[in-house]
Amino acid sequence: MATLNRVTISGAATTERMGPRLLLRDPEFRRLLYARFAAQWGDGVYRAGLAGAVLFNPERAADPLAIAEGFAALLLPYSIVGPFAGALLDRWDRRKVLVFANVLRAVAILASAAAVGTGLGGTGLFSLALLAEGTSRFIGSGLSASLPHVVPASSVVSANAFVTTLGSGLAVVGGGCAILLRAVFGAGDVGSAETTAFAALGALASALIARRFSRGVLGPTVVDEPPNPFLAVARGLADGARHAWRAPSVTAGFIALFAHRAAYGISLLVTVLLMRNYFVDDGVFRAGLPGLGQMVALGGVGILVAGLCTARLIRGLGRLRAILGALVVAALAQSALGLPMLLPLALIASFLITGAGQVLKLGVDSSIQLDVADEARGRVFALYDTLFNITQVAAVAIGAVFVPDNGHSPGLMVAATICYVLGGAGYVLARRRATPN
Repeated sequence: MATLNRVTISGAATTERMGPRLLLRDPEFRRLLYARFAAQWGDGVYRAGLAGAVLFNPERAADPLAIAEGFAALLLPYSIVGPFAGALLDRWDRRKVLVFANVLRAVAILASAAAVGTGLGGTGLFSLALLAEGTSRFIGSGLSASLPHVVPASSVVSANAFVTTLGSGLAVVGGGCAILLRAVFGAGDVGSAETTAFAALGALASALIARRFSRGVLGPTVVDEPPNPFLAVARGLADGARHAWRAPSVTAGFIALFAHRAAYGISLLVTVLLMRNYFVDDGVFRAGLPGLGQMVALGGVGILVAGLCTARLIRGLGRLRAILGALVVAALAQSALGLPMLLPLALIASFLITGAGQVLKLGVDSSIQLDVADEARGRVFALYDTLFNITQVAAVAIGAVFVPDNGHSPGLMVAATICYVLGGAGYVLARRRATPN
C-alpha cells in the first residue's frame, strides 16, 4: 500500500526519483491516473458540448456579456466550491469524496443536458452548470491532493507533470469527441443536449475506478479541522493563505499564474468572438466551432509538449528561470502573434500560450505538493483554485465591457501582454523575500 512520500514497486519501497514507466508499475498510481483520465475526458465533453450549445447554436444568440456569463458558469464553481473542497478534502476520506463527487457530477451533467434540450437558458442553465462544475472541483482538488500519497516525494514533480499533461490531453480529446458528436446529432438544442449528456459516462467511470481504492490510502493522514464545516471553510481559507505565504515559492507561483489567467481570460473572450463573428475560413484553417476545435487541439499539443519538457526544464534551469521563461514566451506570443488577429497566427499563439501556461501550472502544483504539509495541502489547493478562477472571471467580465461584438480589439491584446510583464516582475519580487518564520 502506498504511503506518504513512498510508493511500493514490485514489493520494494523506494524513495528514488522514478520516471513514468516505473511509476506505472504501481497499481495505486495507475488507478489514480485512470480516475483522472475518465474525469477529465468527461470535463472536455461537457465543456465543449455546453459551449457549442450556448455559443455556436443557431437557435441561440450570444453577445460578449452572454459569453462572459457562460465563462462565469464554468469557472465560478472553482471559487464558490473550492473553499469547501479544501476543508473537506483535509477532513474526509478522499476516496469517498472522489466517488460521491463523480456521481453527483453525472447527475448534474444529465440535468444540464435536459435543460439544453428543452431550450432552457439564463439562470436555470447557469445554475445547473454551476453545480456540474462545482462538483468537478472536488474531483480535481482531490486528485491533486492525493497524488503525493501514491508517489515518492522525489518523483512528485515528474509524476505531476505526467498525470496533469495526460489528463489535460484527455480533456482535449473529450472536446474533440463533443465536436464529432455534435456533427452526428446536430447543432440545435436537441443535438447539443445529446452531445452534452455523453459527459456523464466519464464521471461515472471515474467514480467506479475511485471506488476500488482502499479506505484511507489517499489521505489525509492528519485531520486538523473543526467539526463545523462553515467554520472549517473560513479557517481553511485563512490556513491556506498562511501556508501559501510561508512558502515563497508558492506565493510567487500564485502571482505568476494569476497574471497568466487574467491574460488568458482576455484572450479567450476575444478568440471566441473572433471565431464566431470575424474570422473566415482560410484554407485548412477554420472559423466558427471547427476553428475553436483546431485551436483547442493545438493548445492540447502545447500542453503535451510542456508536460514532456517541464520536469527537465525545472531540473535544468531551476523553477525561477523556467517560470520566467514561460511568462516571456506567453508575452511574446500574445503580442507578436495574437495582436495581428489573423486566423493562422492566432492558432500558433494558442499552441505557445497554452504550453507556457501549462509550464506555469505544473511549477505551481509541484511547489504546493512539495512545500506545503499534507494536512494543509487541500486547503492551499482550494485557495489556489478560488483565486485562480476569480481572476479569470474578472478578466473576462472586464473584457466583455470593452470588446466589440466581432472581437477585434487590439487594445485588449496589449492589456493581456502587460499582464504577463507584471506577472514576471511580481514573481521575481515574491521569490526574493525571506521565508516567514
